[in-house]
Amino acid sequence: MPARDIYHDTVKTALEKEGWIITDDPLTLRFGGRQLMVDLGAERLLAAEKEGQRIAVEIKSFAGLSIVT
Repeated sequence: MPARDIYHDTVKTALEKEGWIITDDPLTLRFGGRQLMVDLGAERLLAAEKEGQRIAVEIKSFAGLSIVT
């Protein structure tokens, strides 16, 4: 598992305070034959819709280099 960014817990707490439910920590995605790890996956149910909203959140402090651009 990749190292967490220094702001990981702060962003996670902020999302939860805004009503998001953290579903994945980290979220694993497959894209172009590669497996990518996104920091957080979250969803929020909406009363006016049958389905909720879903987001993937990548947290970066730009403290170092990354192989993904």
